[in-house]
Formats: sequence, structure tokens, C-alpha cells
Amino acid sequence: MAIASASALWIGFKATTISRELSAANALIPELRSNMLKGDSAAAKINVDALMGHTAGAREAATDPVWTMAGAAPGLGHNFQATAEIAASADDIARLGVAPLVDVFSSVDWKSLKPSGQGVRLEPLARAQAKLASSAHAVRQSSDRLNGIEAGGLMPQIAAPLVSARKELMPLRDALDSAADVAQVLPQMMGQDSPRSYVLLIQNNAELRATGGIPGALAVLNVSKGHLSLGAQSSALALGPADPRVAVDPEQQQIYSTRLGKFMQDVNLTPDFPTAARTAKSMWERKTGDRVDGVLSIDPVALGFVLQATGAVQLTDPALTDLAQGRLPVKLTADNIVPTLLSEVYAKIPEPNLQDAYFAGVAKEVFTKLSSGTVDAQKLIDVLTRGAAEHRIQIWSTNSDEQAIISKYPLGGSVTGGSVRPAQFGVYFNDGTGAKMDYHVRRTVQLIKECPMGGYSQVRVRISSTNTAPKDAATSLPQYVTGGGVFGVPAGTVQTNVIAYGPVQANVENVLIGGTKSAFSAQRHGDRPVGTVTVQLKPGESSTVEFTFGKIVQHSQPELDVTPTVQPVKDVVLATQGAECVPGA
Repeated sequence: MAIASASALWIGFKATTISRELSAANALIPELRSNMLKGDSAAAKINVDALMGHTAGAREAATDPVWTMAGAAPGLGHNFQATAEIAASADDIARLGVAPLVDVFSSVDWKSLKPSGQGVRLEPLARAQAKLASSAHAVRQSSDRLNGIEAGGLMPQIAAPLVSARKELMPLRDALDSAADVAQVLPQMMGQDSPRSYVLLIQNNAELRATGGIPGALAVLNVSKGHLSLGAQSSALALGPADPRVAVDPEQQQIYSTRLGKFMQDVNLTPDFPTAARTAKSMWERKTGDRVDGVLSIDPVALGFVLQATGAVQLTDPALTDLAQGRLPVKLTADNIVPTLLSEVYAKIPEPNLQDAYFAGVAKEVFTKLSSGTVDAQKLIDVLTRGAAEHRIQIWSTNSDEQAIISKYPLGGSVTGGSVRPAQFGVYFNDGTGAKMDYHVRRTVQLIKECPMGGYSQVRVRISSTNTAPKDAATSLPQYVTGGGVFGVPAGTVQTNVIAYGPVQANVENVLIGGTKSAFSAQRHGDRPVGTVTVQLKPGESSTVEFTFGKIVQHSQPELDVTPTVQPVKDVVLATQGAECVPGA
């Protein structure tokens, strides 16, 4: 009896120690995060040493022989085992994850990673890669260990911290995995060891394609030791049709037609950026004879993001200033670049080849400014991250190892394969007007979760569109903007092919347009269901299209990707709605 009482007291003492040490460790995390954001490496080092002291204390208490014996006891033993796992994971994260990360942070001169006239110094990032990979691995292992604990049978005072730890650990895990991947591929892709070149597609959101906009203006982006420069410039129009056509995936060709492999303007009718990029690379190399290492796309909205970090750019090329003088701005800012490139250029410069020249010239000035060093580094990271998240900036590499990493992120733009989230939906737009009317269209997209049917989930995808062009658009807007009816669409009217993707194995059950059941095209892309309808909108007219997807086997929260348009993505993607369902009904 005395031994049992003593053991109980000892276990109680150890439990208090574990709780105290883990609470103290947890309290240091916000301060440590603040140290790193402020660039205070000395304070970060002090706090990470204290953090390791607390987690080591918790681990020592949780591996005490009496505590370990209690873990073998029936009934409550699982609670002692779980506590030991939590303490061990916390210590591993501190020693093997956070401490090396702080060491990297302290040793790297982050200011050297800022673009300058001599390029970006990439050596520090390359040297940090091994430690970042090691930290990411340690945190991933600890996260997996905690995720493997069955929380259902634990006491509330143990289960609650476990669930909280899992939730808090996921952002750190994702951030470290991303940092390790960036450190692995960025130096090489930025020409650290040998120069690289990429075809730059400047996507024009005024004439939508599934990945953003028609790639009218083209250029070669040269990169050497972190220094960016634009080389040869051309246009999709100048390249002309591919003869013979570039071979593309038959499944996608069936959905998007043979134009996918024939015209540079149409390589991104598919929302799958790797497919569009491979096709664009083949077309470019065939026509120019110049080999490239990949493809990069950006749209005017993302160029505006970049100008938030660099400040305004002044056109200096005499050919451009002469072209713009008196008609278009010679100083481009974050505020005026989108209306200038997507609207005013068509009103003031009627010749398509000169429009493309102006587009490419503005892009060159932006990249030149980006490389000059006059940039807010933190702001640049923020805006590039936003551009990638909104699919306004995408990249594809011919190097299979690099591409395997890129494809894991939104930057890669894949719509099939392992990078696609389990319950991912997609809504994409392809212009059918043959003109630049999408500047005047406003859209919203929303997922609506329906009550389960036959044990399967069901989701409606609602797309609302309005043509905001003036009623007299047929005469008040330039013919190059309206299309002038050349492709069978009345001037001022917008025609759009609306494409909706559901999760793997689901089906497109039906489509409503304006509440009325409509015919639609149903196909599959990588085992994802694809539904397509065509919508026409006269000036001032609105429409609502609803795709219903059924037989959904995924149980995770549905997520949505959309074609980036002129609008902010946050204004396009509305919050998911959930139906009120009666259990068992």
C-alpha cells in the first residue's frame, strides 16, 4: 500500500513537471517567432536554448521508469504512453527542427538574397539547404508520430493538448517543407551554376484562357547567378500556327480541341499548366531554334503586385515612348498598369503587333526594375507568394527533379496527379468571343454542399457572371475589343466556355443555366469529371450556371481553384455554403 501511494505521488510530481515544462516551452514560441520576424538572431538563439531546456525536462520526466511502468497498466496506460509521445515529439521538434532553423536564420545574411544590380546572391540559400531539409524531416516525423496517436480513448486533459499540438504543428511542417524545397531548386533555377532561359508568357486576362489569359506577348527570360534580364521578344501572332501540330494528351485534346497543339494563343485552353508549358516550349523551339529550360507565365495583375514592391517604372525605350506618347502612360504604377494593359492599349493602339510590343516592353521594364535592387524585399516575397497562390505566376521546368518539386505547389498549376487536393473543384473560363471583352465581365464562384445522396456527398458549383460593358458597346468600344462579330458573336456580347472540374471519381450529374436544366459536355481528365457549357451575355446581362457533382467519395472540406481574372480572386471565390441536412433522412 505504501509503495502504491509513493508511486502515485511520484507520478503526480512527474505529471506536474511535464505540464509545467511543456507550458513554458509553448509560451516561448510566439516570442521566438517575433525574434525571427524582427531579424533579432541573438534573442532567437537565447529563446531556442531555453525552449530546448524545457522540452528536454518534459521528455526526461516522461521517460522516468515509474512513468514508463504506468504506461503498461491496463485502462489508463494509454494516457501515460500518449503523454510520453507528446513530450518526445516536442523535444525532437525543438532540437532537430527549430534549433537548426534558428541556426540557419542566424548564419544567413538575408539582405544578400534581395535582388540587386549584380543579381541575387544564392550561395547562402544553397548552403542552408541541408539544414532546412533536416529540420523539415524532423518536424514531419514528429507530426506523423502525433497524428498516429488515437485521441478517442484519452482523458480530456491529455486529448485537448494533443489535438492542439497537431493543429499548431501543421503550419510549421508545411512551412519547413516549402523552405527546404525552395532552397533545393531555386539556386539552380536562378542560374547559380549555369545560365538558364525561360519562355515568358504574358497572359492577357482581357481575353481569358483557363490558366489566366491569352499568351499574346512572349519573351525569353534569361537568368544568370540570380540576375534577370529579358532577351528576344515576340508574340503568339508572329509565331503563327504549328505545322505539324504539337502532340498533346488525347484526353485533353478531346476536351479542348486540336487548337491546343496548333496555336500559341491556345496552349492554355487547358487549365493544366504543365501541359500548356510543354506545348509552348515545343512551339517556341520549333519556330526560333532556341532551346529553353522551362516556361514562366505572369499576368498584368501580378505585374501590378510586383510594382507594389519595386515602385513605379518609367518607359525608357524610345520605340515604346514614341508609341505611348500622348496615348498611353510612360510611367506605370501598381494602380494604372492593369487598366493600361487590359483596356486603354486597345482604345489607343489599334494594331495588334504594336499592342504586343507595348505589353512586352512594359514587362521588360518591370523585370529590369526588379533586378535593379530598388525593391522592398519583404513586400516582394509577399506579393510573389500572393501571385503564385492566385495562379497568376506559374512555372514549369524541363528538369524532371525540379518539376517534381514545383508540381507540389500552386506555382506548378497541375490539375491532375498527387498535388491535387482530395476534394478539389475547379472552375475555368475560356473566351469564345475572339476579342478582349473579358475586361468587362464580373464573376463569382461558390461551392454549395448538398445533403448526401445514397451515402455519397454532393456539391453544386454556382457561377454567376455579368457583362458590365456599356449598352452601346458595339459602337463605343474599339472593334478589336468587341471582335466586331467576326467570329459569329455580336459586337458587345461576351461568349464564354465555362469549364467545371470535380474531385476524382465523382460525376457531373446535371447543369442548370438560369434555373433551367441545360445540355452540357461531360468528359474526364485524369479521372476527374469535367463539365462544359457555353454562355453568351449581352451588355448589362447576367447569368447563373450551376454544375451538380455527385458520387463524391472524398470526405474532406471541398476546395476551389478558379481562372485568375481581372478581379481580385477574393472577390470571385465566395465562401462555401453548407445545406441543413437531417441525419438519416
